[in-house]
This record gives sequence, structure tokens and C-alpha cells, in this order.
Amino acid sequence: MTERTEIPKDIPEIPVDPAHPLVAPGAFLLELLPMPVSDVDRAKAFYGDQLGWVCDVDITPADGVRIVQFTPPGSYCSILLSTGLPQVDMPVGSQRGLHLVVKDLEAARQQLVDRGVEVSAIEDLGGVFYAWFADPDGNTWALQHMPWRP
Repeated sequence: MTERTEIPKDIPEIPVDPAHPLVAPGAFLLELLPMPVSDVDRAKAFYGDQLGWVCDVDITPADGVRIVQFTPPGSYCSILLSTGLPQVDMPVGSQRGLHLVVKDLEAARQQLVDRGVEVSAIEDLGGVFYAWFADPDGNTWALQHMPWRP
């Protein structure tokens, strides 16, 4: 059975979520980053089970199309795992260096290690601290230490 997404036709039908930022006139909110993966189910297990990210969407809106979205804890921007969308095709594993800002790098790194994720040692790149990891397809992520961020 194919699950279809219904788009509200009237503004009053759209649920209000006070946790999400307003899209003010002139704003350009970064909402979704495509992740080029070879196996959506394997990637879904990594991002959901291993990283512990929230799976917001897993639908098949049309024949041959699958859309899976995950959001990292505390983020407004999600990632897209998909099949059948030529508009977002790119070589598998080619997404590099996406940054996840964390308040406590050591704790964030350890949390991922405890979940079975292979994370690099913490690196000092001239006063900016990072730890790196990759998904099963080789897309890379950086944990960036920014303790001053609210």
C-alpha cells in the first residue's frame, strides 16, 4: 500500500508548531539536505537506530519514489534519504563535512561511540575543535564544539 501525503489547502488546516521558526518575508530557511545513499533501509537504521535521530517521514508518495527524512536532536534542518528523485541524485557517499554544532564535544562524541558509531579522536584545528564520523556510505559529518551557542 502506498502512503500519500496530503497538503493542506487552507491556511487554518496547517498545524501551528511553536517550536519551529517562522518563515518571515525575505527569509530563506535551510530545511532539508539530501544524503546520497545506496540503501535507504540501511541508512535509515544508521541515522535512526545508531545516531538516535528522529524519523519525521517515511513515505512512498508515487510509484518508485521513497522519501525518508531524519532530524538531528535540536535541529530545524533535516536530511533526506530517497529513491526515485532525479532532482537530488548525486554520487553515493559524496556529501562531505556537514557540521553538527554541539555544546559539549566530549559528551557528544562519547554518546555516539556508546551507540556503536566510529568517531574520530577530537582534533584542535587552531582553536576550533572537531570530531568526525561517516555514515555507511561514506557521507561525512563533523561534530563542532561551540559551547557558547545557546
